[in-house]
Amino acid sequence: MKQIYFIALFFFATILLPSKILAQCEDITVENITNPGPYEVATLTEADGIRNGPDYLSATIYYPTNATPPFASIAIVPGFTALPSSVQEWGPFYASHGIVAIIIGTNSVFDLPEARAMALIDALETVRQENFRNTSPLEDKLDIDKFAVSGWSMGGGGSQRAAVIDSTIKGVVALCPWLPNPSLNHESPVLIFSGQNDSTAPPAEHADLHYNATPNSTDKLLFEVANGNHSVANTPNGGNGVVGKIALSWLKLYVDEDDCYCPLLTDFLLVDPPAASKVLSSFECELLGLPENSFATIVYPNPTKNSVNVNIQNPTQYTVYNTLGQKLFSGILHQNEKQIDFSNFNKGVYYVRMENETLKIIRN
Repeated sequence: MKQIYFIALFFFATILLPSKILAQCEDITVENITNPGPYEVATLTEADGIRNGPDYLSATIYYPTNATPPFASIAIVPGFTALPSSVQEWGPFYASHGIVAIIIGTNSVFDLPEARAMALIDALETVRQENFRNTSPLEDKLDIDKFAVSGWSMGGGGSQRAAVIDSTIKGVVALCPWLPNPSLNHESPVLIFSGQNDSTAPPAEHADLHYNATPNSTDKLLFEVANGNHSVANTPNGGNGVVGKIALSWLKLYVDEDDCYCPLLTDFLLVDPPAASKVLSSFECELLGLPENSFATIVYPNPTKNSVNVNIQNPTQYTVYNTLGQKLFSGILHQNEKQIDFSNFNKGVYYVRMENETLKIIRN
């Protein structure tokens, strides 16, 4: 089922309560999703005592050493004939942003997607056991209800299949996935990256079909990187870094359940992105408890390209906020001036607060 995000609740709180809540989202910006992130990273291997899972071959766990637990986790598997090094850069990237990542190999480099799905599920069990191993630096620091999976090529197809097999998986990041005739009836929010010029897993034969095969009731996003090849999403630097920013935002939103990241996607990263040749999505940030047409005040046109007209009768003060609850500007509407001008702002979602109402404005 689609999630109803709590942006409106957050928005009202930033107006009616002290600025403490606003501070929670102030530092969550596109510019701050850097590679690497703010946290220091360490690793664990089987030599350090982590479990040797039967459904995969070797593993490295990347974890933050100075972030505040509990941590969400993600398991990542490479593609056909590929080694863990092919997707290794994702490990320290996620960990440096507070997400534990386990990168695994496969028992055979020729394993097909279904075997890679089982390998991912087995890897999550290894992470789960670290939460209870009394000599592990991750003991009691993991949220074992916040697990995600990812993979490249056949590993990407395997990550989708893992979500079908294990309904407790909270998110999927499929990197140029390869899986013909996909059966993907699951509810795990899925992000699919593809490369426009991928000759190994052409989007029309794989990624696009995966998106269509995932139920419309499941939150999903497909981001096709312009001129990208089959390995364009193997690192967070793909698409001039936008691949990492979108993947991290997706996991923070759906696995870490941090709603501050939803407007980063809807209002910034996915608005006419220069790195994309195609974007398909079926998810949204919605106002909580404010159904359409529930306002006494009417604004039109909405969406707008420039200004909106407001049907007020008496002089009314208004304030405009962005989706992070930050004040942009304010003014007074009266009989001779009933317009609010958005022409100097980027495309996206804005909120107008006037009297006891909050109105959502879309500039396109």
